Amino acid sequence: MRLRKVKNAKERLMDGHYFIENPKDFKGKWKEVFNNDNPIHIEIGCGKGQFMHTLSKLNPDINYIAIEKFDSVLLRALEKVKEDDIPNLRLCIIDAMEIRESFADDELDRIYLNFSDPWPKKHHAKRRLTSPLFLEQYRHILKKNGEIHFKTDNRGLFEYSLETFNECGYKLSNISLDLHKDLEKYPFNITTEFEDKWSKLGPIYRLEAKPE
Repeated sequence: MRLRKVKNAKERLMDGHYFIENPKDFKGKWKEVFNNDNPIHIEIGCGKGQFMHTLSKLNPDINYIAIEKFDSVLLRALEKVKEDDIPNLRLCIIDAMEIRESFADDELDRIYLNFSDPWPKKHHAKRRLTSPLFLEQYRHILKKNGEIHFKTDNRGLFEYSLETFNECGYKLSNISLDLHKDLEKYPFNITTEFEDKWSKLGPIYRLEAKPE
């Protein structure tokens, strides 16, 4: 699906204090943005923002950073956030390929990867957010006991990710092959807009991973 460009999206993102225009300026200093020492969780590819909006309201003692590559998409997330005054949530435009330019080593407690683009063609495998290229970057910016929480509706991407996490030395846990049938095990599952729509049509796959 072609991304619809929103006129003046970048300028409209500047309306309010939630959007961080230059995230690279805060590498190693994100605690200063939130003015506390609380854990920091990020979502890479936040889409319209429902997931992070909900999480940040439920967990005021955790700092959340919602990341998107495209300003037109992030603007939709901002519109949700502005409905409430949520002091522990910020939004940034960051290309995942450059994630280490915005976060220092051992700075993050958790990374969420929700319904990332599966890039199904083999010659695009390096673009998958669970490719070895990205997993190596996450290893650096996560703390020692940091975690990655991954969800997808794409079985091919899930099977690929199981392999890459293992090959790259991550310890896997809480694996589900049909999350919405396993909700007794995951009563605190927070959904995305995509998940609300597509979970009715097929299984949602989930796993957690820690670098060893």
